[in-house]
Amino acid sequence: MSDREYFGTDGIRGKVGTNPITPDFILKLGWAAGKVLSRHGSRKIIIGKDTRISGYMLESALAAGLASAGLSTYFTGPPIPTPAIAYLTRSFRAAAGIVISASHNLFYDNGVKFFSNYGTKLPKSVEEDIESKMKQSLICVNSSSLGKTSRINDAARRYIKFCKSTFSSDLSLKGLKIIVDCANGATHHIAPNVLCELGAIVIPISITPNGTNINKKCGTTDIRHLKTCVIKQKADIGLSFDGDGDRVIMVDHLGNKVDGDQILYIIIREKMRKNQFYGGAVGTIMSNIGLELALKKLKIPFERTQVGDCYILEKLKELGWHVGAENSGHIILLDKTTTGDGIIAALQVLTAMVNNHVSLYHLCRNITLLPQILINVSITGNSNPLKSIKVCKISKQVKNILADHGRVLLRKSGTERLIRIMVEGENKQKITILAKRIANAVKIANF
Repeated sequence: MSDREYFGTDGIRGKVGTNPITPDFILKLGWAAGKVLSRHGSRKIIIGKDTRISGYMLESALAAGLASAGLSTYFTGPPIPTPAIAYLTRSFRAAAGIVISASHNLFYDNGVKFFSNYGTKLPKSVEEDIESKMKQSLICVNSSSLGKTSRINDAARRYIKFCKSTFSSDLSLKGLKIIVDCANGATHHIAPNVLCELGAIVIPISITPNGTNINKKCGTTDIRHLKTCVIKQKADIGLSFDGDGDRVIMVDHLGNKVDGDQILYIIIREKMRKNQFYGGAVGTIMSNIGLELALKKLKIPFERTQVGDCYILEKLKELGWHVGAENSGHIILLDKTTTGDGIIAALQVLTAMVNNHVSLYHLCRNITLLPQILINVSITGNSNPLKSIKVCKISKQVKNILADHGRVLLRKSGTERLIRIMVEGENKQKITILAKRIANAVKIANF
C-alpha cells in the first residue's frame, strides 16, 4: 500500500480554501516538486489550468514555489485542456507539466495534476518523493538561481494543430452537423475550432466560462441539454467534454447516450477494419460487461483494472497494448498520444463515421450494454462505511439476488468524499431498487 497522504488517483484534489488546496500548501508543493523534478535535467515546467476562478490564485502560488526551487515556468495563458499540457511538455522538452484542474468536479473544487517529461502521469515513486520533500523546510535558492516565468503565446494553436494531425488529411467532416458541449471549461476555445477547421458544421454550447459555471448542468456528467440540442437541431452527433477536456461522452442523432465503453468498442472495430489493431483492450472494474462480451465476439483480449486512468496506463504498458478506457469517458489511445484526450478520441469516432458513411447509432449496433445504476453517497471526514457490518451484509444479499446475472461494486472515490455504488443487471427497475437499498445502508453507516 502507498503511504501517500495527498496524491490520489489523479493528482491532488480538494475543496478550495481547505487543506491541501490552499495558497500556502500549493506554494510549498511547487517548491517540493521543483526540487524533485529538477533531477531530470531540464529546468522548464509547463503550467496550464482550466476555467475555475481559483486557478489564477493557485497558478501564482505554484509558480512562486517552483521559482524558489530554481525552476522556470512557462504559462500557457488562457485555460487549456489537460491533454494539451501533456503534449506541450513533450514538445518543449520540459522537466514536467502541471495542470491546475479538478476535472469534472464543480468550481469550488480544484487540484494539481502532474505529467512527466514524457507526457505521462508521474510514477507513484516520484509522487512519494514530492510528499517526502514537503515535510522539509522550504529553503529558497540564491537570488541568482531563482526561476523565471514566461508565456507560450501560441499554446492553443499548437495543440489544435496536434489534434488535427490525428485525423487523416484524406478525410473531411464536411456535411456533418455537430453539437459540442464544452462544459464551460478548458475546451471552449479549442474543440469547436478543431472541428470547424476539419469542415464540420459546429454548434457549440456551454462555451461562456465565468469562473464558477464549469461542469454546472453541462459536460460529461450532465448531458441532458446536449441531448435536447442534438434532437432540436437535427444534428448528426453530440460531443460532450468535461471541464479539463480529458473525457468525452457522445450522443447519437436520436439522443442516445454513447459512453466510454461504446466509444472504445467503436475505435477498436475501426482499427480492426483497417488492420491497425493488435493486442487487447483495458477497462476498469466499472466497465460494462456488455463491452467485455462484445470484444469477446471479436476475439479481443480484455483486462480490467482499478478505477483511474493511471491504472489503465500501467496495465497497457505492462501488456504492450495501446487502447483502454473508462466508461466515464477517459479514452486512452497510446498510438495517438500519451494520456486520455477527449478531442482526439472524438476524432477517431468521427473517422469511423466518415470512412463507413454511417451514423453513430449504426456504429453502436454490435455492442449491447447491460443497465447500470450508479449512486454516489457523500461521506464525512475519513469515515469508511464500506467497513460497516450492515453494509457488507446488505451488499452480500444483493449479490446473491443477482447471482450470475449481474454485478455489485462499492468503492470509495479517489478524488471526492464519496462512496460510489454500482449495480449492474438485466432488469433496470430491479437493479435500481437494489442499488437504493445499498445506498440507504451506506448513509446510515456514515452517521
